[in-house]
Amino acid sequence: MRLLSKLGRFSDGHPWSHNDAYAPFVLWHARRVGRAATVLDVGCGTGSLIRRLARCGGAVVGLEPDARSAALARVNVNGLRNVTVREEPFDLTVQEDPCYDLVTFVASLHHLPLAPALEAARSLVRPGGRLVIVGLARETPKDLPCSLASVLLNAVIGVVLHPHRAVVPPENMTAPTTMPSLTFEEIHAVASRVLPGFRMRRSLFWRYRAVWAAPPVR
Repeated sequence: MRLLSKLGRFSDGHPWSHNDAYAPFVLWHARRVGRAATVLDVGCGTGSLIRRLARCGGAVVGLEPDARSAALARVNVNGLRNVTVREEPFDLTVQEDPCYDLVTFVASLHHLPLAPALEAARSLVRPGGRLVIVGLARETPKDLPCSLASVLLNAVIGVVLHPHRAVVPPENMTAPTTMPSLTFEEIHAVASRVLPGFRMRRSLFWRYRAVWAAPPVR
């Protein structure tokens, strides 16, 4: 445990965004839903992901309730005509007309009430579209193998990406954070009820990956 504590303190001096590690996962699904897909990124933070999603060709909307983060996101996507940043929270109202081919939550779902957020997100996804989540869950003993591997890799990747010790965190890591309250199993139980066919798996860097595909029109 003392070694893990030392590694944690070491990693604090070489911070990097764990969310960025999952950008390829989100982008892979964005390409699967089509070149001109319309995308909603809920909790876009400072805009790193929406900037990359814009390259997929479709219209991208980033929602960010934090004013400072939204302002940074607008700077980050300046000049990209197919990207819009809205400084507003995610609307938990279930919509009648789905309007997005892809809805993404990256480290943002645990900021919201789970079932209402998933129900609202489901209502926004067009037939054949996808809901993609990179989320956080409260740790339990079952998470220990992934957590131990993450501690070690976190230190290695941090020093490779940022060899010099940081005094302040990078700008893309300044969005407000909160700790998750639900475990992996609790999230899976709720999501499976709301989203039939929901798939979820534990991943590195204290994250889980999940996907739900909206049934196509028959």
